[in-house]
Amino acid sequence: MNVLLERDDARLEVRDERILKVDGEADFDSAASLAAKGREWLQRLPRDAEVEFDLTGVSCASSAVLSVLLEWLRCAQSHDVHIVHVALSHPLARLTAMAELDPLLPIDEARVAAQMS
Repeated sequence: MNVLLERDDARLEVRDERILKVDGEADFDSAASLAAKGREWLQRLPRDAEVEFDLTGVSCASSAVLSVLLEWLRCAQSHDVHIVHVALSHPLARLTAMAELDPLLPIDEARVAAQMS
């Protein structure tokens, strides 16, 4: 585990060398720092690296968190880093669906199967 950012309201760490994990509120106060630290980590990865974003620990969904996620997706794409999975907390998943951002995220086969049954 490699901690990239530790604040009272949010924590960003790298797990298993390929999972960018966010915990906490991740609100407007921490969004810029989260985006910057995640972007720095993504830019250091080799081309064609495969990574995951784990936002299951985000307790409050806000447009600030969506902005961070979109920034990381853009950065990964511009550096030829492949996002193979994005895990969202329940509140964040609802906000992402409401904002119609689901098509921008890698397809989670298990989630799709659960929605169809």
